[in-house]
Amino acid sequence: MKTKLIIAGAAVLLLGGIILLAKPSGKAAPAGKNTGVITLNETNFQKELKGRVVLVDFWATWCPPCRVMGPVIEQVAAESGSIGSVGKVDVDENQSLAMRYQVQNIPTTIIFKDGKEVARFVGINSKEFLLQQMKKAK
Repeated sequence: MKTKLIIAGAAVLLLGGIILLAKPSGKAAPAGKNTGVITLNETNFQKELKGRVVLVDFWATWCPPCRVMGPVIEQVAAESGSIGSVGKVDVDENQSLAMRYQVQNIPTTIIFKDGKEVARFVGINSKEFLLQQMKKAK
């Protein structure tokens, strides 16, 4: 019994430490604020996807892997140039979009061409990989 309590206490402390480490140390620039990343929502989603290649990052502020992907998405936006555009959808604020595109895990990155999904990736990916996939979609 005592051993189980010690193990449970250690697990709680470890989990607490992970949560503290996962919290952002500073304010990240919101999508669209000098990053080249378009903030997508129910209102502008279809318009922004029309007639071009767009990489869309489905994410949430509380998701540690999403925060790891944040700077990668910004780098992709900065380097995608003539390949296409980059946008982000906060799944907490845009649940209907997440449901429409059956986003069950985050981060999920979907590449759209002319408003149609052409590729989907779940989890953390490199800038190089995402740029390569955008080129394939073009």
